[in-house]
Amino acid sequence: MPALNFTVRWPDGSVDVCYSPSTVLYEHIEANQRYSLKEFLHRSKLALNEASARVERKYGYQCSSAMDQLSRINSKVAQFKSLDDSVVEIISITT
Repeated sequence: MPALNFTVRWPDGSVDVCYSPSTVLYEHIEANQRYSLKEFLHRSKLALNEASARVERKYGYQCSSAMDQLSRINSKVAQFKSLDDSVVEIISITT
């Protein structure tokens, strides 16, 4: 199953490289796009839960790496919750 990394620039200018175990990410998140915090979290949940489900269908167990990544995204978004109008930029998506 092809894995992807997606590079995120947060509202404070910090950058994280995130992981998805599946190309299903392309259906939810686009490179060179900006998303509100709420929308990015929603899209990340959809993509990473679907990616984990694909791993489960193929290997018989959910992808703990996808769930760990989602947890890190949740924690990071929570840091900026008071900045409702803040955006997240997807710098790139790479295989």
